[in-house]
Amino acid sequence: MRGDKIEEPLLYYEVHGTQGPYLLLVHGILSSRVQWMPNLEALTAFFRPVIVELLGHGRSPAPDDPECYTPDRYVREFESIREKLGVDRWFVCGQSLGASLTLRYGLNHPEHIIAQIFTNSRSALAENLPEERMKKVAKRLEEGGRKVLEEFPLHPSQNRHLTFKIKEALIDDLNLINFQGLSHNLQYLVPRCSVRKMIHENQVPTLLVREQGLIFNRVFGTGILRQLLMLDGLARYPVCHTWTHNPG
Repeated sequence: MRGDKIEEPLLYYEVHGTQGPYLLLVHGILSSRVQWMPNLEALTAFFRPVIVELLGHGRSPAPDDPECYTPDRYVREFESIREKLGVDRWFVCGQSLGASLTLRYGLNHPEHIIAQIFTNSRSALAENLPEERMKKVAKRLEEGGRKVLEEFPLHPSQNRHLTFKIKEALIDDLNLINFQGLSHNLQYLVPRCSVRKMIHENQVPTLLVREQGLIFNRVFGTGILRQLLMLDGLARYPVCHTWTHNPG
């Protein structure tokens, strides 16, 4: 917010539900609002989900300016949406690349977050991918277009866990993807998105929903995230684990 003027959000977003606190939902790369559709009925019983789409994805624009794709600019976008909704505090949830953004948001603005959830996000807590490597991926994508896009490991057609209906809807939304926007995300967001070196400063109650079999401390190291509760999301009987870290 600048003075008394609320910035108009750049990201596309839509609000579901009519009662309960707001819940910001941020998807990962090559996804869209469809990511959250299987969860909406359950979530709207307790929250008002606010679903956003990353730049260049779905219905969001794809600005030419590379600065629009930086992690800090995404955080500013989340704040613009919160201010537009007129709410002081809300819940946030991020998936994959989206989780790297929501965790950063929690680090920058803990006063506005009641609690946060993240899932399936190596990009958030692993080391950043090399910038030169991501430039090469972006160039290959720009030159090869949809043919190259279909070969990406994260393309929904290669996901074995999605239902047919959700997979088809995600693939349909990929037809809306803007290749310049996707390229800018790969070049200016992905190599800078990790919060590994700052996450020990977390002040927000946090739930990690992890894929069954993922060894959290083996992948991300031990003791880097405070106030963490882990849930084995794909287990037959979900199991919670507490994870605390004393920075002293």
